[in-house]
Amino acid sequence: MSDPDPAPPATLVARLRAAGCVFAEDEAALLAEAADGPRHLERLVSRRVAGEPLEQVLGWAGFCGLQVAVAPGVFVPRRRTEFLAAEAVARAGRGSVVVDLCCGTGAVGMAVAVAVGGVRLHAADLDPAAVACARRNLAPLGAWVGEGDLFDALPWSLHGQVDVLVVNAPYVPTDAVELMPREAREHEARLALDGGPDGVAVHRRVAAGAAGWLSVGGALLIETGAEQAPATATAVAAGGLQTVVRRDDDLDATVVVGTRP
Repeated sequence: MSDPDPAPPATLVARLRAAGCVFAEDEAALLAEAADGPRHLERLVSRRVAGEPLEQVLGWAGFCGLQVAVAPGVFVPRRRTEFLAAEAVARAGRGSVVVDLCCGTGAVGMAVAVAVGGVRLHAADLDPAAVACARRNLAPLGAWVGEGDLFDALPWSLHGQVDVLVVNAPYVPTDAVELMPREAREHEARLALDGGPDGVAVHRRVAAGAAGWLSVGGALLIETGAEQAPATATAVAAGGLQTVVRRDDDLDATVVVGTRP
């Protein structure tokens, strides 16, 4: 039986705690495990103390039990988004065409493909750094990943063929972005955070075009905020889809689901 890994030095924990890291002990252990040696550890700790998200420092984030690659500047998948992934899994089956739009790292599409198996996965994002990151995560699953603005990034052959269209577009109102944690404001792309004046600008664009891409009975799933949910639902209904709002209080997560009749 091997000895357990030694606890990280108290000085490392103290530095992280002084920098405002609430889970300093856990972060110290992860950073120590990721480091190749003392110099590498110091570089990692310095980045974290400077405010860079832990996941970008480590190069990965945990999501739905998976290890998802994360690159500097790319939106870090949040735990609340596991609800969006679960809702998508519930609507997908072997052979389903699944599209992860505004994919970021591709975490949601990755979770769906691993959980269901046999799906035909496509993903797209406007941010080149996110696209590169998503390709790292999704290439082993045989997924296609494109770069472009919403549906413009998708091959036309998918028109009318998408069974599950999952979207984690930005929904923070423009004026509220500056109130977000510093690590998000300074280290994630603004286009992944800013949802326009009321937080629903991108949702309206997605909802307006979604029906034409969905198969009959296909579903659009959009993560949104509790305050934005009524406006998101209105936009989805206006796009011709049968609309329901799903909520998980434990994760503080809200998803609007629109189904093509």
